[in-house]
Amino acid sequence: MSTTVMKYEEALARFEPVLGIETHIELGTRSKMFCGCPTAFGAEPNTQVCPVCLGLPGSLPVTNKAAIEGIIKIGLALNCDIVEWCRFARKNYFYPDMPKNYQISQYDEPLCVDGHLDVEVDGTTFRIEIERVHMEEDTGKSLHVGGATGRIHGADHSLVDYNRAGIPLVEIVTKPITATGEKAPLVAKAYATELRELVRSLGVSEVRMEHGSMRCDVNVSLMPRGASEWGTRTETKNVNSLRSVERAVRSEIERQAAVLDAGGKIVQETRHFHEDSGTTTSGRSKEEAQDYRYFPEPDLVPMAPSREWVEELRASLPELPAARRRRVQGEWGLSDLELRDVVNAGALDLIEETVRAGTDPGAARKWWMNELSRRATEQNVELADLAITPQQVARIQAMVDAKELNDKLARKVFEGVLAGEGTPDEVVAARGLKVVSDDGALAAIIDQVIADNADVADKVRGGKVAAAGALVGAVMKASRGQADAGRARELILEKLGVS
Repeated sequence: MSTTVMKYEEALARFEPVLGIETHIELGTRSKMFCGCPTAFGAEPNTQVCPVCLGLPGSLPVTNKAAIEGIIKIGLALNCDIVEWCRFARKNYFYPDMPKNYQISQYDEPLCVDGHLDVEVDGTTFRIEIERVHMEEDTGKSLHVGGATGRIHGADHSLVDYNRAGIPLVEIVTKPITATGEKAPLVAKAYATELRELVRSLGVSEVRMEHGSMRCDVNVSLMPRGASEWGTRTETKNVNSLRSVERAVRSEIERQAAVLDAGGKIVQETRHFHEDSGTTTSGRSKEEAQDYRYFPEPDLVPMAPSREWVEELRASLPELPAARRRRVQGEWGLSDLELRDVVNAGALDLIEETVRAGTDPGAARKWWMNELSRRATEQNVELADLAITPQQVARIQAMVDAKELNDKLARKVFEGVLAGEGTPDEVVAARGLKVVSDDGALAAIIDQVIADNADVADKVRGGKVAAAGALVGAVMKASRGQADAGRARELILEKLGVS
């Protein structure tokens, strides 16, 4: 198997990429799509199953209303038309992780159609057209035991967990994404990122890619520059991180360009993405719609969501991510670059919650983007996974505002809270971190500092007031950073007879 690739820049000079992204999102309903089984993640294998989701003879499905509500919300947020009538279909195929040997899905009559989602890359807005958003049920999960790759090839045996079979699954399919040029991988990543944030804002799914509740299938084809006919596409299946979406697109562009340059043909197939190497390998030939022998699901009545219900759901939509970013940018006075940094750091929610707890936006952003971001990097965790809450950050800043802490002491409080030593107030009390502003306590320290630095004190007496900064620094050192620097300066000048 050839692994020859063409340099990315050369590939883009000769070929125009066309993308398509199919995203599967598990809805966070309490029960499955067509039965009452629970959907909790991580349960013991095959403990959340029943005759319906196992496809046992005589069992009949019943549609989950909460799931339909969830997909309509997604469709509305993606600017889709919600059809007035649609129905489910049976998608027939044999896989061991689908116990019925067919999947209840939608085929030619999806619930949501013709939408769009705008994303921004390097200051350019790309409109990603949405072909359809349809409802289906998830499959079970196969575990291949033995071998080095975790895949079926080389495994000793396979196990199947049907807990996931039947969980409500929304599939969001884009129209072909063109005119992205060299930014194609970044546009794909930006789309997946924005889609995840949009769905999360609706509260209908956790969209945790590491748990499989959001999975992307990335389609890539190339056509020669100036050509009018698109090339043959490949579909890289189940890409499970935002970074991998970008890497999968780039890898396929480089691989396909090399194949075409050598006079070869691209085979329409599914491919697997390998996190370690950032490359894809062949999976299986890609089926066409007729291979699945779709026909209307006989056990479910068609869906006809009323216009009143759809409008009620539209009215219930929360502030969507793009509108929210515009709002906080104006309220917080952020530049485009500052806003991008906040979003990329995963700090937007944290800063906003800290502001709601009573902190100035500038102070909230300072702590999350500097001190806490640094500590998250040191611990190799996401910012939101640090052992501190926005309310605790707001409390620390409140003590700074009240001059009970300075920034240096505040950092020590952050250190204590993150180490599990208690609340900010408990850390301050246990470590004795409050600012010393009492004149009596400061006077003794200042007298000693003046005595130890007589030459500097003489310069201040002689009119070189700027030299007082060295004495203030000595006071801060002697007090282990706890002196009120402003009050210390006032007392030093007073003692040295300088107004």
